Amino acid sequence: MILAFSIADLIRVPFGYLMDFLYQFTSNYGMALILFALLVKLILLPASAKSKKSMMKMSRFAPLTQAIQKKYENDPQKAQAEIQQLYKDEGVSMMGGCLWSLLPLLLLFPLYTVIRQPLVYMLHLSADQAAKIVEIIKEALPSAFLSNSYYDQLSAAPHLTEFASQIQEAIPELANTTLPSLNFQFLGVNLGQIPSWQFWKWEATNWSSIGLFLLPVLSAGSNILSMWISQKMNASVTTDQNGNRDESAAKANNATNKSMMIVMPLMSLFIGYSYPAALSLYWLVQGLFGIAQDAILTARYRKIYDAEDEVKRRLAAQKAAEEAERERLRALRRAENPDGIMENTSKKKLQKQQQFQKEQQQAAMKRANAEETGEDLPLSGDPDRPYAKGRAYRADHYRSVSHDTEE
Repeated sequence: MILAFSIADLIRVPFGYLMDFLYQFTSNYGMALILFALLVKLILLPASAKSKKSMMKMSRFAPLTQAIQKKYENDPQKAQAEIQQLYKDEGVSMMGGCLWSLLPLLLLFPLYTVIRQPLVYMLHLSADQAAKIVEIIKEALPSAFLSNSYYDQLSAAPHLTEFASQIQEAIPELANTTLPSLNFQFLGVNLGQIPSWQFWKWEATNWSSIGLFLLPVLSAGSNILSMWISQKMNASVTTDQNGNRDESAAKANNATNKSMMIVMPLMSLFIGYSYPAALSLYWLVQGLFGIAQDAILTARYRKIYDAEDEVKRRLAAQKAAEEAERERLRALRRAENPDGIMENTSKKKLQKQQQFQKEQQQAAMKRANAEETGEDLPLSGDPDRPYAKGRAYRADHYRSVSHDTEE
């Protein structure tokens, strides 16, 4: 059957054929959605691995980026430039981790269309044929349809077999076509219905309505759990330059991602209570598969980063040992040569040091002898030069010789 083609159908049509195959394989719409979510995870695994690696690298560099921000706290532009250069040198894309992680969210839009229009994308009917089928069933069974005509195909799909003869009579080209009804029931919940959060307005309280109400909540919960586990796993590889775990940097890095921990679950709740429950089921299992995927990828990359940290720790220990040995040798040299005389000391400098030591010894001996004999030494160290620079003060220093003579 030829479909009215658009660019978006490049994704929608393959999704529709895949959902049709999985539904025929499982005979259960919910199981088909779960397998669909699993296949999407597997197809996106290379992109998810790249995103995970980028995010873990950014977590590892958190201590360095925080040090840069502290160094240039008065110059944010300089700090940003330094951080960008750091990521560039290490082969890390600042946006890579976020962009790849948004792919599953972007795939919700074509999947939503496939879920909303099962007659066109799963049964591969034309838009005109689907509209005619909806008209026939809606006229005969109006109570089966929602007030929002946007979801008429979802409401009509479960009744195709029941009205097959009328449909084939109205649409001759479908006379020899089998029109199977689509069963949207999964664990007692109709995935074709839109959940309502206004539980006080429920006409009846049964498992179907309770299950519909819980699906968006569980979807948001799996989203929160997936992001929380991912942050914990990313933080486990946050290390300093010596390869040791840096708890403070890990906490500071996680603090910057708190907004996502709030926004994504709220978005999940909004989608869950605004669109058919099938989307909530898909988002729920996506979150659960994401937890398993994170655990596998983290285990893989942690081995690599643990090996790098071991090298860092070994080099840091070696550097510390070398510095300790150098300090020991310096202390030993100071003990053996307290005067600091080295073999490369010049002869002139050595003679000057020896002369100074000799003068110090002579002055000490002279003071000792004077104390024994009671002799008063002149204030200057040299009687012939009483006013030499640096000598002791003499009271008659500023009195002229002629003035002293007259007196």
